[in-house]
Amino acid sequence: MTTTPVDRVDQSLIALRRILRATENYERDLAQSARLTPAQLRVLQIVEERGSVTPKALATQMGIRQASVTTLVDKLVARGMVERVPSKTDRRQTNVTVTDSGRAMVESAPDALQQRYVEAFEGLKDWEQAQLIASLERVATMLDAESIDASPVLTTGELHSEKRPR
Repeated sequence: MTTTPVDRVDQSLIALRRILRATENYERDLAQSARLTPAQLRVLQIVEERGSVTPKALATQMGIRQASVTTLVDKLVARGMVERVPSKTDRRQTNVTVTDSGRAMVESAPDALQQRYVEAFEGLKDWEQAQLIASLERVATMLDAESIDASPVLTTGELHSEKRPR
């Protein structure tokens, strides 16, 4: 059986839709179980992993603006999951640290979609990783999305959305 160009177009659109649906489903599940956005969970994971981190370092690691990090941290502080503490080495700096409540949330949150992706991606051979990156970058270009500011957090919404999870 041969595949016609139209079949390939449909196959590619179906694959894109599956990726979008997986992302949306994960966001919904995370919102229902943990009342967090994927970006908030990622902040918690980074802070928990590093122990203490500056907002600037968070922004750099996540690939987003510092103002977005401030909004994310504000929401986590309000929920008692992280704290802002003065730096012990530089009085001008404030560090973000995880609370016991935040640590418990990281441990109980559903497996992050990007973690599953990372594990599968790291299992690929080097040439397969390079090919996949090239293909994904090509798709981003085809959708005029190469200049969109994005971080390594699989989410379909804004990272600092004011909407509350349902």
